[in-house]
Amino acid sequence: MNEPLLRELVPAVIGVLVRRGADFAAAEDAVQDALVEAVRVWPDDTPQDPKGWLVTVAWRKFLDAARADTSRRHREVRVETEPAPGPGEAADDTLQLYFLCAHPCLTPASAVALTLRAVGGLTTRQIAQAYLVPEATMAQRISRAKRTVSDVRFNRHGDVATVLRVLYLVFNEGYSGDVDLAAEAIRLTRQLAARIDHEEVQGLLALMLLHHARRAARTGPDGRLVPLAEQDRGLWDTRLIAEGVDVLQAALVRDRLGEFQAQAAVAALHADAQTAAETDWVQIVEWYDELVRLTDNPVARLNRAVAVGEADGPRAGLAALAELDPSLPRYTAAAAYLHERDGDPVTAARLYAQAARSAPNIPERDHLTRQAARLNEQLRT
Repeated sequence: MNEPLLRELVPAVIGVLVRRGADFAAAEDAVQDALVEAVRVWPDDTPQDPKGWLVTVAWRKFLDAARADTSRRHREVRVETEPAPGPGEAADDTLQLYFLCAHPCLTPASAVALTLRAVGGLTTRQIAQAYLVPEATMAQRISRAKRTVSDVRFNRHGDVATVLRVLYLVFNEGYSGDVDLAAEAIRLTRQLAARIDHEEVQGLLALMLLHHARRAARTGPDGRLVPLAEQDRGLWDTRLIAEGVDVLQAALVRDRLGEFQAQAAVAALHADAQTAAETDWVQIVEWYDELVRLTDNPVARLNRAVAVGEADGPRAGLAALAELDPSLPRYTAAAAYLHERDGDPVTAARLYAQAARSAPNIPERDHLTRQAARLNEQLRT
């Protein structure tokens, strides 16, 4: 196996696929899949034309992925933008595929990454952002997962916890990212809740419903991102909120708290407040304490620091933030917000501009840029 040759050929093969009509991210993914195939095949049968072989295999991989993505999108078209209340329809092949990709021979992290790529339709870059790792690291993880399952029989299903993690990440990408997968994630979670009596399945469904209820208020008529505190709460879907609260309460009474129930409880407290000023931040901090205890997740700690800033004042929030890794996504944006609330517009404006440069999507980048411009304008007058 001539690994230096493989590395040397990658840019050229990607270029061929792009010229044939593939977008750059899809071309990268297809070439990555072709490289995995080369690692498997070439030691026993090295091709005479390595570049031509890679181009052929990568183009086939791209076409297969494009067909799968088209099929997925056709399924989503059949789903209403606002999911109907009540039990989901009978399980379909999509949920079955989620379970199959969560195979016991894979670690949970690898199973989630593989399912998001193969079934969820997310790009390697989107999955890497969700996992807070470099794109190259995630590409290697997905490639290893594919190699691991390439020769196994898919007659053993993965566990519920892994499938829940996948659905959660798919929903998050649909809720805040560039791909509209939120309604599909809710549909599949409804199906799972109808099949499995599990409090965390209920917790995840409640979390999705409560977040999805705010969808219409999250952007203005001009497409601008509207922060939670500034949203028109009259646009929130009270039907979805009521259903989400009911589902959450049914889960909590079982007294087996999990991370999705804790997150849903935070969302329910936001939904319960008639105005932003009436938000029960003290109780939200308590739920974040539970979430940190359950997961020790750095993003949960970041959100807790912002909540502490609301409950106990911005200085307390900044003190909590100072205990975290500044490289965390949205750390700088949170620091900017807390500094502004603490009466330091100079630092806040600088941090808003800095956060905009590393924003994960265009609406968030534009929002942070406007925040920096607003404060700079105030400083000039």
